[in-house]
Amino acid sequence: MSYDPANPLIVQGDRSILVEVDNPRYVPARNLLAAFAELEKSPEHIHTYRLTPLSLWNAAAAGMSADEMLDGLARYSKFPLPPSLGPYLREMVSRYGRVRLERDGDHLKLVCSDRPLLEELSRHKKIRQYLGQRLDSHSYRVDPAFRGVLKQALIAVEYPAEDLAGYTEGAPLPMALRENMVSGPQFVVRDYQREAAEIFYAGGGVRGGSGVIVLPCGAGKTIVGLAVMALLQRSTLVLTTSVTAVKQWRRELLDKTTLTADQIAEYTGESKDIAPVTLATYQILTYRRTVNRAKGEGEGQEASAHSSDKAEASTEPNDKQGEERDEFPHFRLFNERDWGLIIYDEVHLLPAPVFRITAQIQARRRLGLTATLVREDKREADVFSLIGPKKYDIPWRELETQGWIAEAQCTEVRLSLPANKRMEYAVADWRAKYRIASENPDKLEVVDYLLKRYRSARVLIIGQYLRQLREVQRRFQLPLITGSTTNAEREKLYADFRAGRVRHLILSKVGNFAIDLPDANVLIQLSGTFGSRQEEAQRLGRILRPKSGGEPAHFYTLVTRDTRELDFAHHRQLFLTEQGYSYAIVDAADLLRQGCRESGD
Repeated sequence: MSYDPANPLIVQGDRSILVEVDNPRYVPARNLLAAFAELEKSPEHIHTYRLTPLSLWNAAAAGMSADEMLDGLARYSKFPLPPSLGPYLREMVSRYGRVRLERDGDHLKLVCSDRPLLEELSRHKKIRQYLGQRLDSHSYRVDPAFRGVLKQALIAVEYPAEDLAGYTEGAPLPMALRENMVSGPQFVVRDYQREAAEIFYAGGGVRGGSGVIVLPCGAGKTIVGLAVMALLQRSTLVLTTSVTAVKQWRRELLDKTTLTADQIAEYTGESKDIAPVTLATYQILTYRRTVNRAKGEGEGQEASAHSSDKAEASTEPNDKQGEERDEFPHFRLFNERDWGLIIYDEVHLLPAPVFRITAQIQARRRLGLTATLVREDKREADVFSLIGPKKYDIPWRELETQGWIAEAQCTEVRLSLPANKRMEYAVADWRAKYRIASENPDKLEVVDYLLKRYRSARVLIIGQYLRQLREVQRRFQLPLITGSTTNAEREKLYADFRAGRVRHLILSKVGNFAIDLPDANVLIQLSGTFGSRQEEAQRLGRILRPKSGGEPAHFYTLVTRDTRELDFAHHRQLFLTEQGYSYAIVDAADLLRQGCRESGD
């Protein structure tokens, strides 16, 4: 193959890939890399990707071969590929599925046609404890109770198992998607939503039934969940991030499926009912009987976005199912019905204790829904092994081009730290430096300008620190929703925003999670959780639902230059850069001068 110096990629021997952003072939090259590489750095002109085992296994699980990856890299590379790259890619891609879990009567068996490899794995201290009787030269018996932890152990030694052991069918639940919504209009499942559901279902066979669907916020991940439920026709447990999200799922189920109200129950801090379809929050599942670790809000930073789920948990009777279930009494929900499907909404936020119980229920079908596989706790491998590999992904900008999500214009507004804060910043410790920069009081002048500029738009103001948000509330007389806001008050404010009675709304970290505000078209980010890429993606997603007039969405992030906040901002933007978004950088002083000219001052 001839290589073209005009191409955008430089593929290096350490498996990093440099990409020229200003190159005419940047966009198709970026779309290629998004399928099997991870973006590490995204400065203005040169982006750095890396080929990692997990990125390669996710691509392999989705059906991409090593040769397809190599051909794509060669097509966009300036220079010949490093000689070591081909053998490495083929080796790592081939490791997915080289060992398999299969059904063996009432037991499972670990199967590997490569006998020396099986001998090596069976002697590994992380794996041998989960293997039972040797069945033949190519397999070991496995207790079904070890199905999840064995998969975790195998991925830790870089031999991820393909799980073909099948699933418990679960209790039947006749249901269908409506042709017309209860709310009136015709209901049509979009092509990509139907394709995602069918890939997960895989005709009901053992190669389907577990995995993650990755779609941007606003693209209808809930509809994919409904479509999977209609394909399976089985009792379903839906786990999600908040009571607000529970209400949203309930509205969608009643509006778009034939399920009736008595077939859908909510299991939260407000009520603990169980029905063929049960909607629960992660917060209530991770309530601890002996030590309730859920924290209230500190003076400035919100520690729990869903504090309402704490209520009533202490009224439950004693649980006798072992120490872990006694520590987390609501884990019994996983066995309260014969679930045929468990849906993990916003799976990138799955709490660590829920991973532990998920390892024990591998016989249930498991669907993860998310806008990003990025986890700030680095547990992406646990999502892969316990929920399942990525089954479907589609670039955000592709859906934007098709009109399924709004066009988004991202702007980073940089401003200086006021003179009276510079000494305080200089002598502060590293964590305090970030907060001082994030709470830069001059940000309120930028907010003032943006609120005037978008006075008739639906604007969300979101931030990390409650002291800062309350100052915005006082100055601009706007409603504020925090973790301590009652669910009834939240729902009223959300309804007022949807109806246009409230046009500007302030949100604390509760705005990171599933909220249904389809008409929001401007978001002003005052501060964030350090360098959280997933938070940046979630926040942009709040304004990506397509608008009735087709107008673009505007995402403003306010950053203090020459501080730690600027360093973290670059890291936060990695995921969105990978999806094809770029940030226009403007100076706050220039923006405010423009505002003065526009107002005639």
